[in-house]
Amino acid sequence: MTFINEDFMLQSESAKHLYHDYAKDMPIFDYHCHLVPQQIAEDYEFENITELWLGGDHYKWRAMRAMGIPEEKITGNASPEEKFEAWAYTAENAVGNPLFHWTALELKKYFHIEELLTSKNWKEIYDECNRVLKEEHLTARTLIKNSNVTFICTTDNPTDTLEWHEKIKADETFDVAVLPGFRPDEAFAIQDPAKFTGFIEKMKAVTGKAMANFAELVAGLEERIQYFADKGSNVSDHGLSQIYYAEATDEEVEAIFTKAVNKEAISEQEYAKYQTRLFVELGKIYKSKGFVMQLHFGAIRNNNSRLFAQLGADAGLDSIQDQPNVAYALNKLLDALETTNELPKFIAYNLDPTYFDLVGTAITNFQANSEGLRSKVQMGSGWWFNDTKYGMLKQLKSLSEAGLLMNFVGMLTDSRSFISYTRHEYFRRILCDYIGDLVERGEIPNDDALLEKLITNVCYNNAVEYFEFNK
Repeated sequence: MTFINEDFMLQSESAKHLYHDYAKDMPIFDYHCHLVPQQIAEDYEFENITELWLGGDHYKWRAMRAMGIPEEKITGNASPEEKFEAWAYTAENAVGNPLFHWTALELKKYFHIEELLTSKNWKEIYDECNRVLKEEHLTARTLIKNSNVTFICTTDNPTDTLEWHEKIKADETFDVAVLPGFRPDEAFAIQDPAKFTGFIEKMKAVTGKAMANFAELVAGLEERIQYFADKGSNVSDHGLSQIYYAEATDEEVEAIFTKAVNKEAISEQEYAKYQTRLFVELGKIYKSKGFVMQLHFGAIRNNNSRLFAQLGADAGLDSIQDQPNVAYALNKLLDALETTNELPKFIAYNLDPTYFDLVGTAITNFQANSEGLRSKVQMGSGWWFNDTKYGMLKQLKSLSEAGLLMNFVGMLTDSRSFISYTRHEYFRRILCDYIGDLVERGEIPNDDALLEKLITNVCYNNAVEYFEFNK
């Protein structure tokens, strides 16, 4: 029996029934990822398995560094064979890490390989993966279609042209919806002078506005949100290391904006006031235009200064951020929008797993709406360092106890890889095992209609409804 057999992670007969009969064949609705739209538009062909599997995958890079592998064989100029061999050496030592499971799942799903990757068989597996990659024409689009994906939302800068999304939409040979996601992180980056002023210059170019003050920045962002909406988008996302709530007058916010444009130092309190105001202003715009507002918070980034100087961002140098007053900030931000009935659909993703209960109880304060929306404010799935069995279960349990699991919009990939869709399988197996165990214990009735509704809702149907996908 292979390691990844049909009942992998399914410990009860109820779990097996739920997974095989309800979850396994549901399509995938990937409402947040970091795939490159140009690669989808051009149906990118990968040179080899190393490029597909290791290029840009900072999860694997972190593990490889832990095995003492030199950077040359991780992100450097070593040959594809050398990098793959180094990954194989890492993979066989990754027991207990989700990478061990993901590696086996990806090899089986996309390359029909049921052997564990090891230092002994790496060359045979490398050659076989490359053979399948070419003979089965596993391009960007083929991998998406083979994964049963119906919807993809990428992560895009407000100043992007979105030309590749247009080309995808115009191509009648590809029927997967690929929409842009509005990600204005640079608009918040007033403590990084180069990043912020660079963004202001790009905003000037795409809007034709002077961006002379905060009010013009907000107006310019609204114009760009409408541009995204015109391209079919109704999704935004925000990645903030910490969340704050600090009220400020219009004059204070304008003064902070002016300091930032002039590349002057911004204090933490000034940043808190600016972040609060911009967050609330954007939320109101999203509400008016029917956008979902997502918030990913709690990452402290680029911590290894030596490697950051060498490799830049997104190189696997990030970890979980801690901060005080998270409950206060989250509740007050949501309340600032709810007070004027301008709270949009909202999804909060916490990176610190100790905040699951906190987030679960906070969002429940703001579910009331006159639109008949089920769980208008959502607790996002286990994200990044919570993209594990432990993290997923903790999120599911917190959500179940504080809110309504039946309404959960489910899993996303949050990945740059075209073969990360096995994470949906991983999540679905964990979900079915969790619910199946409750059935076996008699804590949930063994009622097929109820269970089918729960599993299919969480795996796909809720996301389709929440994001109003009509394709």
